[in-house]
Amino acid sequence: MAALFRTLKAASGGSLRCLVGAHRNQISKVERSFRVAAVLRLSDESKQEETPPHYSSAYHKHYQASAPEPETEFKNTSYAHQSGEQEEDYETEEQLQHKILTAALEFVPKYGWSVDAIAEGAKTLNLSGAAAGMFNNGTGDLILHFVMQCNSNLSDILSEKHKQIQLGQIEPLKTDKFLKEAVETRLRMLIPYIDSWPQAMSILLLPHNVPESLKHLSTLIDDIWYYAGDRSTDLNWYTRRAALTGIYNTTELVMVQDSSPDFEETWKFLENRVNDVMNMAHTAKKVQSTGDAVVQGLMGAAVTLRNLAGMNPRR
Repeated sequence: MAALFRTLKAASGGSLRCLVGAHRNQISKVERSFRVAAVLRLSDESKQEETPPHYSSAYHKHYQASAPEPETEFKNTSYAHQSGEQEEDYETEEQLQHKILTAALEFVPKYGWSVDAIAEGAKTLNLSGAAAGMFNNGTGDLILHFVMQCNSNLSDILSEKHKQIQLGQIEPLKTDKFLKEAVETRLRMLIPYIDSWPQAMSILLLPHNVPESLKHLSTLIDDIWYYAGDRSTDLNWYTRRAALTGIYNTTELVMVQDSSPDFEETWKFLENRVNDVMNMAHTAKKVQSTGDAVVQGLMGAAVTLRNLAGMNPRR
């Protein structure tokens, strides 16, 4: 009986080991299948990344064989700075991002301030639409790029006019006229995107975009006042910039709601606000000068009374 029990136990143990071994073999096969699939996928992706069609040697050989005049069909991959010097594209990630965002602005009227616009801009540079993933802030990066570009364009315009004034080619404007013209010039840059600009304004108000948005607004206001001739270093420096910031922001809000021809109502509103600020400045100066005169008059009256009373020790 004991021998029979030992025989059954040995047989059952062997069967169990066989079942466990078979199960482990199946698991190993499944794991290897997943690993092979993952490796093949990574290999394919790495090949695509390392040898993209536009830059592979095979592509160039085929291109040279099929195109008799490659220099007339191949897309130029260089750009010129304002100085006229040619430099290669895509030297840095920042340059590539700048090119993509600039190209994306063309598609904003159709797609709005969106990742789709960025993807379409990348495609115009013979890049994959997935290049939009380069931008951590997405649409915020696109809007801030546009704001920075507009500020730079305005600075160039004001700088050129400043040079013409120094050369005596044009006459300088009065401060109120200059401020109105500068703000209007900057706001007119929004016209091609005016339908979707309220969307951009709301995105700029998101907490993570506020610091950069305020920095660009501060740069804009500083540039306008600098070319207006302001070189103040006292409290007026802050008050003037605060006033112009208010003018710009309120006029921008009026503009996105204005349906008049060529935004005539917006420019009238802008002119009135500039005049209000300038009148307040003149009034403040008058109050200050009047106050000084009153103080001087009181002091003179006091001296006269002391003289009449014989109390002035200098008589």
